[in-house]
Amino acid sequence: MVAFLFSKLLPLLVLPMGLALLLLLLGLIRRRSWPVGIAFLLLWLFSTGLVSQMLWRVVERPWQRRPAGDAPQADAIVVLSGGRHAAPGASRISEWHDPDRFLAGIDLYRTGRAPRLLFTGGQNPFQAGLAPEGELYRREAVALGVPVGALSSTPPVRNTAEEATAIRALLPDASPRVLLVTSAFHMRRAQRLFERQGMEVLPFPVDFKARAAWGGAIARDPLMWMPSAGGLYSSSAALRELMGRVVYRSW
Repeated sequence: MVAFLFSKLLPLLVLPMGLALLLLLLGLIRRRSWPVGIAFLLLWLFSTGLVSQMLWRVVERPWQRRPAGDAPQADAIVVLSGGRHAAPGASRISEWHDPDRFLAGIDLYRTGRAPRLLFTGGQNPFQAGLAPEGELYRREAVALGVPVGALSSTPPVRNTAEEATAIRALLPDASPRVLLVTSAFHMRRAQRLFERQGMEVLPFPVDFKARAAWGGAIARDPLMWMPSAGGLYSSSAALRELMGRVVYRSW
């Protein structure tokens, strides 16, 4: 649990908000104005949609969204965790944070891309009241008509490396061929980690954050030049993924 906590907290120090706070603290201690100016510029740049969209295009390259029917055949469809949220209330209802991964897995199964649909049991150790995501996904899949015998979920896992190891345990055959479903920005790192477990990975990226060219040029959108909290969050998320690739050597 301590390692999990540090893995979440340490990157914050080198992301735009963390660096800006450190610069402001430096300016306060040293009584200098230049750290304040750099902190302001840093926050302004990374808060714009233009910069965050450029970063998303870097981390999502070269993936493109495609229909489930265009995906190749595989031994199993693997859907990574990352889309549920514990909603307030005594009834303990779990709401969708982002259903793209789950829905893509269902579409792939319905189009006959693989005979098995596997989920990972992502669980935050500090949110023990929320069941592992794989169990929640499995219940939803059964409710949508997917046969129980085609479904499996891993035990609780905390990160992508543990997901890869747990899925490999469910697929004991030599070099199983899997359709890997995860967010486009996360796909490169996930693909490398799954391949290191001896699996042949067929990427099926979803949940794209970059805006497509057919949706309009971002440079011509005046809102993309304005700073916002959402822009800062997006830039930080993309930078965090780049840091994860360095740590896991998954370029």
